[in-house]
Amino acid sequence: MAPGARFDPHSPESAMAIVNFGSFIIDHVYRVPHFVRPGETLPATGYRVFAGGKGFNQTLALARAGATASGHTLAHAGAIGENGRWLLELLRREGVDVRDVVVTDTPTGHGIIQVNDQGENAILQFPGANRTLERDHIERVLARYGPEDVLLLQNEVNALAQLIRTAVERGLRVVLNPAPMDTTIAGLPLERVWLLIVNEVEGFDLTGSRDPDEILARLGRRCPDSRVVLTLGAAGARCVHQGRQYQVDAWPAQAIDTTGAGDTFTGFFVASLLAGQAIGPALERAARAAALCVARHGAADSIPTATEVDALT
Repeated sequence: MAPGARFDPHSPESAMAIVNFGSFIIDHVYRVPHFVRPGETLPATGYRVFAGGKGFNQTLALARAGATASGHTLAHAGAIGENGRWLLELLRREGVDVRDVVVTDTPTGHGIIQVNDQGENAILQFPGANRTLERDHIERVLARYGPEDVLLLQNEVNALAQLIRTAVERGLRVVLNPAPMDTTIAGLPLERVWLLIVNEVEGFDLTGSRDPDEILARLGRRCPDSRVVLTLGAAGARCVHQGRQYQVDAWPAQAIDTTGAGDTFTGFFVASLLAGQAIGPALERAARAAALCVARHGAADSIPTATEVDALT
């Protein structure tokens, strides 16, 4: 490819492509002294609107982690309502291809987020257009990708089973972060994914165990060829791949808002792996990114850049 030429994910000569078939959420964030209780009217001490959604956040994290620095293309596919067009412009500014996002008559998904004085969050979410993906849309988008390309998924869009099946049939490497967890996840072909990233709650729901060793052991047996990552908050993160375990401590941070930390971790970890880093260093880089994220307000707005993360030593 000539110097300065634009990498095109639809060209067979382009570098590896990463496509996130993910959600868009407009986050309404309220600062509260404590989470509202049943029957209580609680005055909020602050209010802000942020771009969000696990899909949007993870695409943004991939971009800021340098996913396109090695010549890879980064695309986001999904659905929004008319009120979400501004979210597309935010991704375009980060170099993300958004041509496969459709605009529907259904409103863009939105979330009501309470953040307490300890930096914890409680989230009420309306999925909106995120749950309107149609079979033809999925088939049309994934037909443009092939072996060694990467499909990133979360559980804020519909049709996960079709997305995984179609991607695997085309030889794509599937990365799944099954959040927010529900009962459908256990029935998915998890053993076919290239990378599975879960937190403690999701690990318990999938295995019935609260012990990190047992969670990793059970998921490792179910997904013997997958890289299985278990994030543990302040206790760091662990990974098992083909019987070998890896572990990283959490990077020290003063948490003021944990919203988006998991998405930041996912984006930086995936970007690091795809850039050729081994699992251990990729975990460490993702942990540093998550630490910077929790020290800031918001979800997408709190995602650091590669320069910021790599400056931490």
